[in-house]
Amino acid sequence: MPHYMLLLHEQPSDFSGLSPEAIEAVINEYVAWSAKLASENRLVGGEKLRDEGGKHLRGFGEEFRVTDGPYTEAKEIVGGFYTIDAADYSEAAEVASGCPHLKYGGWIEMREIEQMS
Repeated sequence: MPHYMLLLHEQPSDFSGLSPEAIEAVINEYVAWSAKLASENRLVGGEKLRDEGGKHLRGFGEEFRVTDGPYTEAKEIVGGFYTIDAADYSEAAEVASGCPHLKYGGWIEMREIEQMS
């Protein structure tokens, strides 16, 4: 079955106004959704990415350069990802529509993972 990566985009300030209790409630929704996917044997993996830090690597022929980024001033960041099993994009979209990320103003970039053999 094909794997699909769900990249969770958000604006850096989406959760900044929430109390610690509200943030915990949001996290619990993501954990519950992950558990549901796992119980359906759809979850391949997924993690939340740290809000701060990160690096960009750019290639220049045989050379590469490492710079800081993304920055919190960015209009949007990738806050996390899931990898799921689905028969096709239609089924993957149906599964992804239940992700709590959509409820909180984020958007999901969905990409099929091409198998490297």
